Amino acid sequence: MRGQALKTWSILLFFLALKAAGNSWMAWGMKHVPEKMSMDPTLYLHAMLNPFVALGIVALIFALLTRMALLSLADLSYVLPVTAIGYVISVFLGKVFLHETVTRQRWMGTLLIFAGALLVGSTSRNTTE
Repeated sequence: MRGQALKTWSILLFFLALKAAGNSWMAWGMKHVPEKMSMDPTLYLHAMLNPFVALGIVALIFALLTRMALLSLADLSYVLPVTAIGYVISVFLGKVFLHETVTRQRWMGTLLIFAGALLVGSTSRNTTE
């Protein structure tokens, strides 16, 4: 059982890294796309040619596949709240690397998400046989 828990936590950490990096790369790339997005699909195709946007898309695709692996190892009611820690990481990366202004209210909300993820993370990964 210990090996299974280690595998789950390893995949979880890999997922969190992919999700945070993918979101950050995509945000960085989109800030450097000259056009503002609208309903015109050609603008989105043009934005995807930005290397950071493309890298973000690839990382988020791999994050989705990693989440699928997590869901094969643990309950949905465990995986989704625990992976919410990725939001905390994303806020931190946005503040440090993208130089975004993060208000006190956003930090408080982020800390509430973190507290909830810690609470769920302290429970059993599986409730079914």
